[in-house]
Amino acid sequence: MKTTITKRLLFILVPMLAIMGCSDDFLEQTNPNQISTETFWKDNGDLEQGLIASYKGFANSNTINLVGELARTDLAWSSGYQRPNNTNEYYLQVFNDASAVPNNKWSANYTAIFRANQVIEAAAVLAETYTTEKEKEDGLVILAQARFLRGYLYFNLYNSFNGGAVPIYDFVPIEESEFYQAVSPAEDVKKFYLEDLKFAAENLPNSWEDKEKGRVTAGAAVAVLGQSYLYEGDYETASTHFKNVIDNFGYSLTPNIGSNFTTMDEFNEESILEVGYSLDFKNELGPWDGRDVANTAYVRQFTGGAGTWFGAVVANWLILEYRNDPLDFSDPRNKVIDEEGNEGFRKFSLRTSWSVALVDDTDMGYYLRDETGQASNFNVKMTAFWRKHTNWDITRSEEELSPGKVRSGVNERLIRLAEIYLQYAEAQIKLGNVDEALTYINKVRRRSGVQLLGLAGTGEFPTNDHDNVTYDAQSLMEHLMYKELPLELSAEGDGNRNIDLRRWGIKAERFQELAKRRYAADHYPLLDEDGKEVTRWASIVKELPVGDPDIDENWNEFQQAAVNYNSSIHAYWPLPNSEIISNPQLNN
Repeated sequence: MKTTITKRLLFILVPMLAIMGCSDDFLEQTNPNQISTETFWKDNGDLEQGLIASYKGFANSNTINLVGELARTDLAWSSGYQRPNNTNEYYLQVFNDASAVPNNKWSANYTAIFRANQVIEAAAVLAETYTTEKEKEDGLVILAQARFLRGYLYFNLYNSFNGGAVPIYDFVPIEESEFYQAVSPAEDVKKFYLEDLKFAAENLPNSWEDKEKGRVTAGAAVAVLGQSYLYEGDYETASTHFKNVIDNFGYSLTPNIGSNFTTMDEFNEESILEVGYSLDFKNELGPWDGRDVANTAYVRQFTGGAGTWFGAVVANWLILEYRNDPLDFSDPRNKVIDEEGNEGFRKFSLRTSWSVALVDDTDMGYYLRDETGQASNFNVKMTAFWRKHTNWDITRSEEELSPGKVRSGVNERLIRLAEIYLQYAEAQIKLGNVDEALTYINKVRRRSGVQLLGLAGTGEFPTNDHDNVTYDAQSLMEHLMYKELPLELSAEGDGNRNIDLRRWGIKAERFQELAKRRYAADHYPLLDEDGKEVTRWASIVKELPVGDPDIDENWNEFQQAAVNYNSSIHAYWPLPNSEIISNPQLNN
């Protein structure tokens, strides 16, 4: 019986299989219940959903990986250990293609590019189906946003990896072989992302209203174009783009520099490119869930409050620059009145107080304490912490703000107008226009009540205090490199301190010079919140001349970096081994 049934089934099935085997259509049938690229992209609403996914990829903290970028520059000591112990491979300049930062950064950028490419391809198809002008206009703006994101991500990859030579994906891979693309020459990569940014500059709006704030704009595209030309040494073209940003998009410096560093005044008039985060949603997710819309990367690595990881703390030389940022005594914002009614002046500049937490800053509280030194012990020889990226102004601790989790709602300002002013000033210095450069540097300094540069009674603000120094191109450029840019923009942006040190050709000598400096620290007594006398031991760093008997060698910095840094190896992140292993065509 069983044999007879089997024979009958074979008699029926074999001819059917033969017929089916001759039909390609049968093998390529699409499951009608499964969403595919052919069925999903039906209208601009679907494009918008894809664009949201692209923005989410752009917001991944690994796209920039600011802590890792800081660690490889002169701005930070990066270790969770007490000095002099430091095992951070980026600070020591011993990273390689297996290191986490380049692998994570590569993955985050290409994931976001893959999402943007899906929108770009679908937009091209849907453009043929539009029947109204509004559909066309909306579709074009969505496309321009996707192309900005892709262009910016490639700008990021170009300036970060392998001398700019990375794989170009201008399509959505489908077949397995299409995922394996060889690196393209750096010039081709640059040409590719410049085309995206130019398209975005021509088709994006200048601004967005209400809930749409945070989307990319034409001004952001022009700013990134200017930065690209600046980094390549084309100062004329860079100046043209920067002046366009300055004059034609409605940006202005915020009255208070602090508006750019916390949840206060987000998406303000100075912001050009900003990544939005929020604590209001997704709190039910795990602390490292990629769907979270809060920032989970930075806050504990910058704070000096409870729960800090010391991922990146301010380098000694930069602490001293902040401590010595000179006040403009003619500026009324620098005047303070003590408890007895006596009038005096701030101890530190507004720029210093809003940027970093110093133990003896009695004019600015910290984590809702009256004095900075009441909120942290400033222990393990960490004598300053960045206030940037933290919530010191709205909570007593980061743990209190988000119990049991590492979450922050502080937006990341990737480009703001002060940076464009200073980059425009650099371009003008290189073009020989020192007075024009001084004008824009002084705009930035005056916003924070800092003493202006140049001869007394000159410039745009002749009645303000000046340092009464005559600057030439060389001395002003040195000021910009070693004082103005790091004081104004430390621990911000997209890793451009490394780009700057590399393109200026000074990174190796910078580490060597800093490695020669010697330090010690003074103690600081104060009253805690209960009125009890306490001492913050070795909390005020000071530089001493070589040979001084009070030098503490435990405060030395950049000793190994000065020895290990090799521009042919460490100037860029290497191609990550995750890509080398998985992509057989990478170096073909």
